[in-house]
Amino acid sequence: MNVEITPSKLHGTVRIPASKSVAHRMLICAALAEGTSVISGVDISRDITATMEVLTAFGASFSQDGSTITVTGVGGRTAAKEAIADCCESGSTLRFLIPVAAALGIHTTFFGQGRLPQRPITAYLRELPPKGITFHYENTMPFTIEGQLQSGIYELEGNVSSQYVTGLLFALPLLDGDSEIRMLSRLESRPYVDLTIDCLRQFGVEIRETKNGYYIPGGQKLHSCDLAVEGDYSQAAFFYVANALGSDVELTNLNPDSVQGDKKIVEITSQMCYNQKEGKPVCFTVDASDIPDLVPILAVLATFGTAPSRITGAHRLAIKESDRLAATADMLNRLGGKVTASADGLEIEPVQELHGGMVDSFGDHRIAMCAAVAATRCTGVVTIIHGDCVEKSYPRFFEDYQQLGGIAHVIVLES
Repeated sequence: MNVEITPSKLHGTVRIPASKSVAHRMLICAALAEGTSVISGVDISRDITATMEVLTAFGASFSQDGSTITVTGVGGRTAAKEAIADCCESGSTLRFLIPVAAALGIHTTFFGQGRLPQRPITAYLRELPPKGITFHYENTMPFTIEGQLQSGIYELEGNVSSQYVTGLLFALPLLDGDSEIRMLSRLESRPYVDLTIDCLRQFGVEIRETKNGYYIPGGQKLHSCDLAVEGDYSQAAFFYVANALGSDVELTNLNPDSVQGDKKIVEITSQMCYNQKEGKPVCFTVDASDIPDLVPILAVLATFGTAPSRITGAHRLAIKESDRLAATADMLNRLGGKVTASADGLEIEPVQELHGGMVDSFGDHRIAMCAAVAATRCTGVVTIIHGDCVEKSYPRFFEDYQQLGGIAHVIVLES
């Protein structure tokens, strides 16, 4: 479907959906734990559904009552011997659960949709075979793994996805021997690894940070937990930026003490608003290596500054649901912006106003939501092609947008 938006400011209160990053991690830990866990406050999206379905194939069981998920884990029970793992379009599901399947010794065939079959798993292809895992892989999906993962030393480059580190952190405590993850360079997107370690800690797993990485004692068992998922700062970022551009939205369901890296949006938007009041240049230079999901919405914010802004450290966005740097530049430029994409980031020249127009989401949920926020400051109608892609992470986005006074009309395309 397409979504047509008539420009208007947003007003009111919105409950920010549960953090997808936290929910993935809690559900995986619960699925690996002994006994039954209850995870409350979960907002179901395509990515979360994909993770639960793969974990079900591994032998865990899930039951849902509204936003509460009851999980019976495989800890202390026999996991499946073989599994079909359809990760849909979720990179987190894929990279988190390859090592988990390997640690459980499950002969698994992984499937994916959209751009996921083209997203790399290079570090696993190098590190897992010497530790007992055989890949039947031809640079795309489906592919199959088999074998039993062994403990030992795993080496990872810090400038690749932190999802590799998280996947190993889930798997290595389950093995008989102790293991170590050695980072060969500075770890980018470290806040996501901090989230993983915090979640594992709540399920009783010890991870020790070392000078160059992490030490993981083997033979650990996860215990069941009753936990609530906090709100998602990466989704809240859209409304923080809308507020900075003139809307008046109160955000609820956020943890002010969260370790989510995307909480950085609060600092950036506050500084921009302060500079505007003080008559200082309204712009920023941001290294996004730890906050890659904020890049598209930061580009929207920078478009309405008073001086050029620059975003760096974002090279990995080329292999997201879209080439997210190119897609962000394309979306804003079609609306009248002045954004230049490079291999590592974005250069944003401020403009007085955006005129509206038709933009392509490229099937990327974050691009669609960014276009809706940009529309609040356009002078003409904005049409978002395939706006339904928001279902990947925030299915209620346009409902919430309308509830806040946004004028959004869904256009159903004829098949």
